Amino acid sequence: MNTKVLFVIATGLVLSTARVSAQATDCATTASIAYEHAKVKNYASAEEPLWKVRKECPTYSLATFQFGQKLLEDKYKKAPDTEKVGLVNEMIKLWKERLQYFPAKTKIGDMHSDIGQLMYDNKMGTAESQFAEFHKAWTEDKENVSNPKNVYTYFSLLVDLHGEKKKELQQVFDLYDEVIEKIEDEESDKAKTIAELTEKEESGTALSSKEKKKLNRSNKILSNYSKVKAGINQKLGELADCKNLIPLYNGQFEGKKTDANWLKGAAGRISAKDCTDDPLFFKLVEALHKVEPSAKSAYYLGILALKDKNTTTALKYFNQSAELETKASDKGKVYFKIGEVMKKQGSFGKARSYYKKALSQRPSMGVCYLRIADMISDSANSCGNDVFSKRAVYWLAESYARKAGKVDPSLQSTASKFAANYSAKAPSKTDIFNNPGIKSVSIGCWIGETVRVPKL
Repeated sequence: MNTKVLFVIATGLVLSTARVSAQATDCATTASIAYEHAKVKNYASAEEPLWKVRKECPTYSLATFQFGQKLLEDKYKKAPDTEKVGLVNEMIKLWKERLQYFPAKTKIGDMHSDIGQLMYDNKMGTAESQFAEFHKAWTEDKENVSNPKNVYTYFSLLVDLHGEKKKELQQVFDLYDEVIEKIEDEESDKAKTIAELTEKEESGTALSSKEKKKLNRSNKILSNYSKVKAGINQKLGELADCKNLIPLYNGQFEGKKTDANWLKGAAGRISAKDCTDDPLFFKLVEALHKVEPSAKSAYYLGILALKDKNTTTALKYFNQSAELETKASDKGKVYFKIGEVMKKQGSFGKARSYYKKALSQRPSMGVCYLRIADMISDSANSCGNDVFSKRAVYWLAESYARKAGKVDPSLQSTASKFAANYSAKAPSKTDIFNNPGIKSVSIGCWIGETVRVPKL
């Protein structure tokens, strides 16, 4: 190769490198201008340079798409209804570009469920096309379908499509099980955080600003999921009543009687809806225990034993179920059931133990706190030494009742009423003033707890 040819190649490489370097510099400069405006929400000035970076150097930074989303969200909020659909299409285009250029930093679940929600809110496409977006999110990345509103809309669309004869009833039930499981897992996670931070705060330790934000956020998310759960159950409505469940599962039984998963779902739904008096429930439980003796079959056998008023046998099966169960929320339900049996027998100490075991598995089960509060209240006369200490028992009952509302927003109204009732029975301000030396009260018998006297 002669010197002239080498010179031409070298010159080309230098010019090419220079162009790449110039483009990189231009991208960095333009992006810097766009990002600075976007950071202070000056989207009008940020738009032109931001879209230039998006078009000419889309791989420059994930921030391009993050700020782009905020910019479009701002425009969407301010836009008249006639312009919203166009902005939604632009948002969807932006999200898909982000997935193309930053797949590792883009969550399929969030993205497609948000697309489905925007389509639904703006009446874009058919119900089937809206449902398809949610379904893709759910089946490919359920863990990251994080918006409670999206979860509700997904289920609601399926119920509506079933009403139009486009989806089977069994599909509705299957999705219901999955959705409720996800909601209960989210509730347990947030309720655990709330319980821990509330206990820390009540002990007299001040929460840091970070902890306060975490507590407020957990409360908000828990409240949203509680509303969604109630909405989903309302949407399911009569579809899951005994009059629909019994004929549906009777018709499917022969073909499904060796399918353990189907048997679990059918028996679980019939148990949840208290259709257990129907002979079908016994057939389901018997078949399930034959195909796959498990925590579920033991639990249902316990329910049947309770119906026959054979408490000893029922407790045996419930304890077997608790030992075999690996899913925390279901283990919590079994412990709660044992607690209910113990409470009914008057074994309050044992009942409390099982209610607390239930809470350790499913922290959002606020009903356990209400049950403990009720037992403590019922024991006021027998667990106090004098009038003041007997009435002080109600402070402890009030404390448990308030915990119920904190970890389960759906119980907030009920919990507040119980707490107010207990508070009215506790020592008055005059009683506290007349006993200045009493700072705390140790409560005996099965309760075995100490309650602090409120400050005047």
